[in-house]
Amino acid sequence: MSQQVQGVVAPGKNESVRIETIVIPDPGPGEAVVKIQACGVCHTDLHYKQGGISDDYPFLLGHEASGVVESVGAGVTDVAPGDFVILNWRAVCGSCRACLRGRPWYCFNTHNATQKMTLTDGTELSPALGIGAFAEKTLVAAGQCTKVDPSVAPAVAGLLGCGVMAGIGAAINTGNVGRGDSVAVIGCGGVGDAAIVGSRLAGAARIIAVDIDDRKLATAKTMGATHTVNSRTTDAIEAIRELTGGFGADVVIEAVGRPETYNQAFYARDLAGTVVLVGVPTPEMRIELPLLDVFGRGGSLKSSWYGDCLPSRDFPMLIDLHQQGRIDLAAFVTETIGLGDVEKAFARMHEGDVLRSVVTL
Repeated sequence: MSQQVQGVVAPGKNESVRIETIVIPDPGPGEAVVKIQACGVCHTDLHYKQGGISDDYPFLLGHEASGVVESVGAGVTDVAPGDFVILNWRAVCGSCRACLRGRPWYCFNTHNATQKMTLTDGTELSPALGIGAFAEKTLVAAGQCTKVDPSVAPAVAGLLGCGVMAGIGAAINTGNVGRGDSVAVIGCGGVGDAAIVGSRLAGAARIIAVDIDDRKLATAKTMGATHTVNSRTTDAIEAIRELTGGFGADVVIEAVGRPETYNQAFYARDLAGTVVLVGVPTPEMRIELPLLDVFGRGGSLKSSWYGDCLPSRDFPMLIDLHQQGRIDLAAFVTETIGLGDVEKAFARMHEGDVLRSVVTL
C-alpha cells in the first residue's frame, strides 16, 4: 500500500517552500523506498526553487541524502531492506555507449524511479535530481542507492550525494590533479572547499583559494588551501600567476558557475593547463572568449558532472578515508536543522553563513 509522509515542496517559481503531505507508492520493479535520515541543503535545490533548472513545478526538493532502505521492488538485488545507503542522481544503466566503453561515470541513460510521488490531491511531484529527499521517505530507482558503512554519521554520509562528491571529484576525477601540481579554486562554498580537500588528497603542492568573502577564505585555509586571494580587492588572475612563478595554475577549478569567474579561470591557468567547471550556471548565461586564445593556450576546458564519479566506487572509498581520519567530511556540516527550517537555510546559504545546513530526521 502507498504511504503518506511529510516533505518540503517548492510550489512555484521563487515561492516560499512549504511542508506538504506526500504520497509514496510501494516500490515497483527496480525501485526502492528509502527512509531518509539526513539531507544537505544544496545550492541546486535553491536553483530548482528559483526556476533555474526547469519549470516543472511543484518540486519535491532535496537530493544530498542518506538513509535506510525500507523496501524494494521486484528484481532488486544490489540493496536490501535495512541497508544504509547514500542516494545518488546518476544511477548508471550499464548498457549505453558510455557504459559499454568502460566509462560509466559518463552514463548517457541514467535513470530514476518510474512511478511518481504525488500530493494527496494527485498532483504529480518532480523530485529534485530524481530523488526528492527533504522528506521522511522517498521513492528512487534502486540504482540510486549506494550501500556504505553504517557506522558513519548520516549527516556526514549524505554530503557525498552531491556537493562534496562534486568538489572532490572535480579535482581528482575530472581535473586529474597530481602530486606537485598547482591548483586554484575559484569559489569557496561547499563544492569549492571539497575541491580543495580533493586537491590536497591528490598531493597538490600549492592550492590557491579565491573568493570575495574573507570568512570563506578563512575556512578554505582549514580545508587545505595554502594561499588565499580575495578577488573583490585583488585581481585574481594576476594573483594566481604571481603565486605560480608567473605561469598560472596547472588546474583551475571554477566552483561558482558564472561567466566572469569562468573567464578568470581560463586566463589564470598555465599554458596547456586545465580548467574544470563544476559550478552550475543558469540557462541564460553566456561566455565569450577569443577563439585564438582558446587555440593558443592549449590544454583542456572541462565540465565536471557530479565530479565524474562512479558512486559504487567512490562513495565507499571516501567514507573509508573519512573513517581513517584522512579527510574530515564532518567539517562541512555547519548545522543540523529540521524540515521546517529549509527556507531559512536557503537564506543563510545566500548570505554565505554556512558550508552545509543538513536536515536530519
